[in-house]
Amino acid sequence: MQMNTYILRGHDVVQCTIEEWMKWFETNDDKRRVALTTQGNVTVSTVFLGIDLTFGGPPLIFETMIFGGEREGYQKRYSTWLEAEEGHKNACTLAFILKLVEEN
Repeated sequence: MQMNTYILRGHDVVQCTIEEWMKWFETNDDKRRVALTTQGNVTVSTVFLGIDLTFGGPPLIFETMIFGGEREGYQKRYSTWLEAEEGHKNACTLAFILKLVEEN
């Protein structure tokens, strides 16, 4: 079973070999972050993973996670940078805005 790996050129996803992926990740840590939002003890993080473990369908190589708060452990994956940006906004709404509404 072969793992599909990808790197970024700007915000464009490019399929590559595992060796190219490893080398890119060694020197491009700063380019992997799509967005990071923290309020109090809750953080929403969206990053480029570059590894597709779906084995079929579009590659899911970006990931948003919520750390802390009532929605700790929330996770969603995306195929493109734009989808990841939108997913990050949605996760922030879930983590922060909905909490405010529930408190009132």
